[in-house]
Amino acid sequence: MGFLSRVFTIKKVPNVSWSSEFPLNTKPKLTTLIMLVIGLFLFGLGEAIIIGSGSGVSPWTVLAQGISSKTNLSVGMATFLISIFILIFWVPLKQIPGIGTILNAIIIASAIDLTLGFIPKPELIYLKILQASFGILIVGIGSGIYLASNLGPGPRDGLMIGLQQKTNTSIPLIRTIIEITAVTVGWFLGGIVGIGTILFVFGIGPCVGVGLTLVEKVSKKRINKLEK
Repeated sequence: MGFLSRVFTIKKVPNVSWSSEFPLNTKPKLTTLIMLVIGLFLFGLGEAIIIGSGSGVSPWTVLAQGISSKTNLSVGMATFLISIFILIFWVPLKQIPGIGTILNAIIIASAIDLTLGFIPKPELIYLKILQASFGILIVGIGSGIYLASNLGPGPRDGLMIGLQQKTNTSIPLIRTIIEITAVTVGWFLGGIVGIGTILFVFGIGPCVGVGLTLVEKVSKKRINKLEK
């Protein structure tokens, strides 16, 4: 199967050389922990690049904005409650948290804060689109690296993996459906949708597929070299 077709059809997070044997691992290998941190940092960097583009917020922020507009909650509190609500859905989906679930919020938020000041703020619309698209790709690659560590996904990635396992459809398709649902509900509630939001909705699924496929291919090449 070619790389591009694999990107759109991949159904499982690959088990690679740095994958933990199980998510609830309190003493992972150093390599596993390093790859987890690298993946999450790239995720946060990608988010900062998207924010810096000024082309629109993520679908989940649109949902938080919508909830905020209909309640007395701040966008931050709405985001927090959405995460808790998603974690409740983990129970029937049989998703297991781990160190990665906790570090997800800490490292991604830290990476955004550390890098946002260095990110360009383009004025021209085509540059905004290019920057947002690049940011989405970086988020996807970071997702592939950290998910392969198998130390527990973040709330939304856990929802994605759990629904994929229940439906046996591809990860990119499930992710796209999740993002469409989030942005549609958020928009109806009064959230603001920008061109970057639309790019994220339809781009993040395939970009996560790119990240997972790259991880899978690199790992296989490494194994083949070791066998030779």
